[in-house]
Amino acid sequence: MSRRTLLAGGGAGLGLIVAWGLWPRQFAIPAPARADEHGFGAWLRIAEDGRLTVAIPVAEHGQGVFTTLAQVVADELGADWRTVGVEPAPVGPAYANPLAAAELFGGIDARVPTIPALAGEQGARRMLTGGSSSLRQFEVPLREAAAAARTMLIETAAGRWGIVATQCAVREGFVVAGDRRARFGELAAEAAGRSLPERPVLRSDEENRLTGTAVTRLDTPAKLDGSANFAGDVRLPGMLFAAIRQGPLGDTRLLSADVRAADAVPGVVKIVTTERWVAALATDSFAARRALDATRPRFETRDPVSDERIDAALSAALAEPGGRVAGAGEIDAMLTGRRLFRAHYAAAPGIHASLEPTAATALFEDGRLRLWIGTLAPAAARAAAARALGIGEDAVTVIPMQAGGSFGAGLETLVAEQAAWLARAAGRPVQLSYSRGEDVIRDRFRPPARAAMTARMERDGRVIAWHAAIAAPSVGRELAGRLMTGETIADLSLALPARPGDAAAVAGAEPPYGIANWGVDHHAAGIGTPVGHLRGGAHGYTCFFAESFVDELARRAEFDASYFRIRMLGQQPRLANCLNTVASIGGWQGGMMGSGQGIAAHAFRGSYIAVLAEAALEGDRVRCSRLVAAVDCGRVVHPDIVLQLVEGGLVFGLAQALGCATRYKDGVAEARTLADLRLPMIDDLPDITVELIRSEAEPGGVSELAVPPVAPAIANAVAAASGLRLRRLPLDPANP
Repeated sequence: MSRRTLLAGGGAGLGLIVAWGLWPRQFAIPAPARADEHGFGAWLRIAEDGRLTVAIPVAEHGQGVFTTLAQVVADELGADWRTVGVEPAPVGPAYANPLAAAELFGGIDARVPTIPALAGEQGARRMLTGGSSSLRQFEVPLREAAAAARTMLIETAAGRWGIVATQCAVREGFVVAGDRRARFGELAAEAAGRSLPERPVLRSDEENRLTGTAVTRLDTPAKLDGSANFAGDVRLPGMLFAAIRQGPLGDTRLLSADVRAADAVPGVVKIVTTERWVAALATDSFAARRALDATRPRFETRDPVSDERIDAALSAALAEPGGRVAGAGEIDAMLTGRRLFRAHYAAAPGIHASLEPTAATALFEDGRLRLWIGTLAPAAARAAAARALGIGEDAVTVIPMQAGGSFGAGLETLVAEQAAWLARAAGRPVQLSYSRGEDVIRDRFRPPARAAMTARMERDGRVIAWHAAIAAPSVGRELAGRLMTGETIADLSLALPARPGDAAAVAGAEPPYGIANWGVDHHAAGIGTPVGHLRGGAHGYTCFFAESFVDELARRAEFDASYFRIRMLGQQPRLANCLNTVASIGGWQGGMMGSGQGIAAHAFRGSYIAVLAEAALEGDRVRCSRLVAAVDCGRVVHPDIVLQLVEGGLVFGLAQALGCATRYKDGVAEARTLADLRLPMIDDLPDITVELIRSEAEPGGVSELAVPPVAPAIANAVAAASGLRLRRLPLDPANP
């Protein structure tokens, strides 16, 4: 039996994918896929041939969550890893991820009151992937479910053998007692009929454990041989291919489209127009793109988005009073008098630039919709498609596909609405795929931001006051409004009593250092277009602001930049240890002028990281030659996946530091391709060293951990190499 045969939800074929249909709000187990499978609670099933299937409540988009969460279950159960498979969990409140909602929405979601009649719907809306939350949210319930199943299997075997349960143990898919062995599959039917134990006892032994080992990733075989399915790989009988054009960013409406010219293109079947966009449907994707070009659509855009408008909005917001999101001490009183130091920083919109462009496949027949989509918010996608067609959510089935990167773009649901609309208009299955240019132009990017940083520092280098005033769109409130779907819930979210600022828009700005008086203010800015979540969220710019400013203060005080930080980390020993470790293995030279070395640290979602960069100016560009990272992310379940996420995060952070941005004029992005975004090529990649610090603390977030500190580490290295301080993202010597 191959592992790929076991992998459901993006593996060997569409027949293996379990649909995310509308399930009852109260349910005990996922529906068995076969008659010989037996459910143990809401999380796992055991087949009579020994196969173990784990329901995974979050999306796999390269971060290894299919493997890590299944590993947690297999380890606690005592299963044989060769028999483990996964499938997406059905949409429902049992699989809600409130931690992701809190991270993405900045706490706004927690203020939405629960309505008894909508409790299940509200819970399902929180079924999200994001915020490096999967293991932190689901490790405990998965372990408890597996421990309960293990107890039931042991009690069944003990009953058959006429012994007490304490004489039994589990090992590689068997219950064992001396020379007696019984495969889990042999016990499954009888064991599943037992009552779930009220308080399952978690494993504490050290023998035959999978946790902490690099088991084979479940998604790797299908990705290596090309059988992994993404939304653009779906093929249905009679399916049409669609290309779409949506016009500039801003208040845009479609004025005209040359339908007659498009109809003349061979293979075209239908041209569909709405107030906002035009789409061409054809028998192949090439014909669809040609027909779309032939429509030569004309749009009218009021208040189009542009660099100038974004800059003006941020400047105006920063000039107005902000809302205090967090703080301590007497910060306002301390920001007067002498020894004040100020600096301004800025960050351009961050583009997702995921490898897989936005896509969805839809089939509408007999009043029901089926939707194949790589989504990080399945309940929101289902609700959006239902609203677009004016049908009930119970008439929509979302079939989740693996996503090719996503980096947060999969939280958006616009493509689900469009694909559903086109499928109904065509009367046939439709696959909608954005072109790369459309993907960039219509990207709901990470918010642009601007910061005014102020600190008061004594002559001995002690920072006694710290203030961060940050202007940025209210991304947490925007996301909560879009994803907590259904007008009732969305209206509640947006109609809540006003609270100063948006915590999600300034997440990561709270200093980890021991500063008695500090404050973080958010200045809400409206830029005329929706914004979204990008890997790392606001930490991608707040860490740049803070760690660049700390470095400037260290230079003013004439301190080693690492020591300057460590002496303020008496209450953060894990972060201090990361700084000491990265300095040791990276050969830190103190950041002196001419060294070309920079350092940055960050505490992020229960994890800690320090990054040392070596960089310099080469002509009109920044060149990073080396990155060293020391990471304390708590107890590690799968060391190879953690290493992959950190290394990938460093490269992603490099891309965000040096590119992944575009200029906007008249509502249109200048970039059209990945090459236009100045992403790092293979020969641009620095030498990378990662040190994982052993820790028995609870697991912290890892997927986004390495992204934020890369940009400030590189900026600090450039300052050490050349004396030029770069205060804007992306880093550009021509626009410091």
